Amino acid sequence: MKLATWNVNSLRVRLPQLLEWLGRVAPDIVGLQETKVVDGDFPQAQLAAAGYHVVFCGQRTYNGVALLSRQPPADPLMGLPGREEDPQQRCIAASYGDLRVVNAYVPNGSAVGSDKYAYKLGWLSDFQRYLVTALEQSPRLLVMGDFNIAPADLDVHDPAAWQGQVLVSPAERAAFAELAGLGLHDAFRALHPAQQAFTWWDYRAAGFRRNHGLRIDHILVSSSLLDDCGDCHVELDLRRAERPSDHAPLLLQLDR
Repeated sequence: MKLATWNVNSLRVRLPQLLEWLGRVAPDIVGLQETKVVDGDFPQAQLAAAGYHVVFCGQRTYNGVALLSRQPPADPLMGLPGREEDPQQRCIAASYGDLRVVNAYVPNGSAVGSDKYAYKLGWLSDFQRYLVTALEQSPRLLVMGDFNIAPADLDVHDPAAWQGQVLVSPAERAAFAELAGLGLHDAFRALHPAQQAFTWWDYRAAGFRRNHGLRIDHILVSSSLLDDCGDCHVELDLRRAERPSDHAPLLLQLDR
């Protein structure tokens, strides 16, 4: 079973790449972030023709999340519990058999100390509370998405240059570590404890060509899934494509 997370940074722009990749790689479940389309414009027909069921919640220009799957989803959840009045569409979940999948687009935070940074930390706190309940209800839980956090210096191309900045600040890393404390395991790092790999590269200053990146897209698995993790890697070819997203997909294989 193959599962992937990908911040597409505009589904309108990236749809041809997504469809080509789905046909070539055939993942079973895909979480998308930053779809940037209202629900009425979501390309359901094209994805159905490619063999995928979809659940989604979006907004114009910003944010938006979706789950694509080979099998029909059950018990979809739109939005983060406790933030029903928040217009930012950043969380979606669904069940596939006994597997519960949560797809999240964590706020960027803009700059340490800003209002957006405070919003990010508050959102993460609410997300953690939700995941406590989700784990109680679904022992086979997988949480994927763009977390906008590089958990350790190994996940940063130049830790000294990034020191004190958003995405790597101590408070953000502490919030990520608290998710691990719930019993969620970083699948990539569990399989590759010493490997440096990135999932995001800035469009500016030839970030991808110079491999100046960060590992901020993650797939976390509950303890009952950890032994099923067979492979986890970054799909770099999509970052090499014409008009790419600034993120590349992260793909996990579950041997179950």
